[in-house]
Amino acid sequence: MEQTGEIIRDQQVQAGGTAYRVVVREEDLSRFYPGMLRYTLEAWAGPEVLAQFRTNTYEYSPAMPFHARQVAEERAASWEAELRADPGVFRESHPAPSLPGGRVQDGRIVIIQGSPRPGGNSAILASWAAEAARREGREIEVIYPHDMDIHPCIGCYQCYNTGTCVFQDDMNEIIDAVAKCRLLVICSPVYTNTVPAGLKALLDRFLALHAEMTFGGHLRVRKGLLMAVAGRKGQDNFMCVTEVIRVFFSHLGITPLQPVLVDATDVIRDVTKVEGLEDRVRYLVRENL
Repeated sequence: MEQTGEIIRDQQVQAGGTAYRVVVREEDLSRFYPGMLRYTLEAWAGPEVLAQFRTNTYEYSPAMPFHARQVAEERAASWEAELRADPGVFRESHPAPSLPGGRVQDGRIVIIQGSPRPGGNSAILASWAAEAARREGREIEVIYPHDMDIHPCIGCYQCYNTGTCVFQDDMNEIIDAVAKCRLLVICSPVYTNTVPAGLKALLDRFLALHAEMTFGGHLRVRKGLLMAVAGRKGQDNFMCVTEVIRVFFSHLGITPLQPVLVDATDVIRDVTKVEGLEDRVRYLVRENL
């Protein structure tokens, strides 16, 4: 298990004829979030890690009477006392540490149909993209956020301690699919100048995948394509949508393709009346498989 960060506490504990170490490391995660520090507490018996606990500075608001380093050091003192009292009970009381396993890209194409309208213009764009990939023999996975169990992100930042979200719902499979895909296509209408609520909830929950990457993992280069429709005329209607997706792609290291932005499509099937649009969508997908 790779150890990172500066050791700020290293205590030897003798118990039952065995020497144990209780270590606290401080890791600077400012490259991911300004000023974020992560503290990792570990109990060792020789080369074996018996237990592990993490906490980070983003979990605690300034109004709280304690902070991350204090929590880690107080937990360390408690572990030292537990080991001195009974190492066997300590082992039983603390689960073995684990981190998310590596993900292998499998070449699938993931399409997120971000509109709650199953037969709307976004759905038509998604169907064109899916058909283009399918004709090239690629595996397709279409995700419908509004039909899935996706708990909104609550900004607890505990995923930066474990690499996984505290909520166990449909996002687990969605994150796994996107992490493995070769091309990610996001289809979205413009709702109040941004993406629909269901799609936004899905995007926010990808914080867990970003957190997983802080443990030294990395995702192979993937491409991302945004296709958005707006009822009103004018490209300025897409300003918020394009920025939301740009930041999403950037956080996950996804290479963005030139987006497809179609305005003045207020009626279902309006996109089918835009000359050359279907061919353009199919071409973009084929060329980036």
